[in-house]
Amino acid sequence: MKYFTQTPFAVLSKAKSLALSTSLLLGSIGFVSYDMVGKLPKGDADNGGLVLPGGFEAVVVADSVGSARHLAINQNGDIYVKLRSVTPKGGSVALRDTDNDGKADMIQNFGDYEDPGSYGTAMRIHNDYLYYSTAGMVFRNKLTPGKLIPESKTETILIDDYKNKVHGSEHIAKPIAFDNEGHMYVPFGAPGDVCQLQNRVPGLAGQDPCPQLEEHGGVWQFDANKIGQLQSDGKRYATGIRSIVAMAWNNTDNNLYALQHGRDNLVRTWPALYNTWQSAVLPSEEFLRVKEGSNAGWPYYYYDQMQGKKLLNPEYGGDGKKAGKGLEFEQPLIGFPGHWAPNDLHFYQGDQFPARYKNGAFIAFHGSTIRAPYPQAGYFVCFVPFKNGAPSGPWEVFADGFARVDTIVNTADAKARPMGIAMGPDGSLYITESVKGKIWRIMYKGDRNKFGKTELAAMEKRKQRTNIKTPDIVKDNLEKKIMAAGERAYKLYCGACHQGDGKGDGSRFPPLAGSERVTGDKRKLIEVILKGLSGPLTVKGVEYNGVMPAHDFLKNEEIAQILTYIRMSFGNKASSVGVGEVLKVKSMQ
Repeated sequence: MKYFTQTPFAVLSKAKSLALSTSLLLGSIGFVSYDMVGKLPKGDADNGGLVLPGGFEAVVVADSVGSARHLAINQNGDIYVKLRSVTPKGGSVALRDTDNDGKADMIQNFGDYEDPGSYGTAMRIHNDYLYYSTAGMVFRNKLTPGKLIPESKTETILIDDYKNKVHGSEHIAKPIAFDNEGHMYVPFGAPGDVCQLQNRVPGLAGQDPCPQLEEHGGVWQFDANKIGQLQSDGKRYATGIRSIVAMAWNNTDNNLYALQHGRDNLVRTWPALYNTWQSAVLPSEEFLRVKEGSNAGWPYYYYDQMQGKKLLNPEYGGDGKKAGKGLEFEQPLIGFPGHWAPNDLHFYQGDQFPARYKNGAFIAFHGSTIRAPYPQAGYFVCFVPFKNGAPSGPWEVFADGFARVDTIVNTADAKARPMGIAMGPDGSLYITESVKGKIWRIMYKGDRNKFGKTELAAMEKRKQRTNIKTPDIVKDNLEKKIMAAGERAYKLYCGACHQGDGKGDGSRFPPLAGSERVTGDKRKLIEVILKGLSGPLTVKGVEYNGVMPAHDFLKNEEIAQILTYIRMSFGNKASSVGVGEVLKVKSMQ
């Protein structure tokens, strides 16, 4: 289909009128109204907050559809989004832009299925069926030509009976992919972190052999059209993969690709072997070519992107240096830094973008949660150029700015977290985020033949931002900075009553040291700062009856710093408080 960049106004108006009146017919035969018009909608002045390479623009299609996960785009441009949870309105959202201004003017919830597992993790269109999943089931609906909402009966393709299994259900996302021979691929993630008899127990050895690999930690192949399948109806296609959310079939080389979420928090379980910096950046999120019969090594091995090799997990005798038989397992194409949370993968087949993007991989990094005391990282979309089934150059930052803050101290501070990626029929790229459910459409408006290093230069510099770069072990340790600022603010606003050592005065003002009110519910603690406190109060078995005035005059940053300081000082060992958490409590008042 030829793609035009300019059309005379008179022709455009006539074509637009004709396209709108016949859009349903065109959609049913695979053509798209705005392709016929030949003009992309105008991007938002600020690209919806995104930072993109030169020549690209973005428009916000919809701002708040709910916690959005993956998405799919139909041949007529209709957008289908799987929500994180099934609500009374349904578990999915359908959107349509009828006037080609880039903004959805029809938004409808749908989905009459039930699954207590919830947690939507897939949305794909395959052979005119809309496939989507929750944590425990894969469903599909036949798309109705010309209709935004499918009118067909919902069919259950796959049922995961994880609730009846002995291992548990920790990583039960159900992303899906399809090959060209009628097969559907679904991962069954590991029920724990590293196959211990008791999950996440510090210093406990892993089970060898790992019994969880019989039904978990890999990818299974199913019939894409068979109704009511169980895991036993499928074939184990690959193993040794802990957790997959981002997965796609690459039609260029006819192979399955996926990104593995690496194990969690090494310093908590093995503090004698790993420090907080190593725990923040390891282990790698592995970009894998998943062939039939491949084994990526979980739970015995993890990939260290800095050493460039697979190492033995400490549960199996590793110490951060021992490679063991790591070379015998599937090696990643790229080892991305730890905890970036790759949550979608898309191989670009369109012609709208410059030629260098053709067949390359876009990856949405949802963002980390356990990198403290270093900045949380990820929260962007990267691009990997591909040729002959392998990366043909270094990965690049394609879209950034989702979080809207320079340094993400806590996950809740991020205003948006990129989640799903899909391509529209004209080659535009659509991206969802999971905080409020914003959807962007990214378009290329520049000269395709002149795109190069100049347009990418600014994006290369963004690799030095705190959400992307490997943190400096000393300079980027946020705990010291936050604690120092929190201590200064505490002494100014709190120390006179609660004392410099946090033990209170023993009479009117209660101690903060060892107080369950300090180390407990963050929301209640934030509310005390904002609203104050009066009346009888019992702390550590002693009753106090003083008055604490509201400190709502403090800046959000100061509140977060003070509360982080008192939760981590005076012998307290609770987690930090982020600005986003303060804002969330304020929004609820």
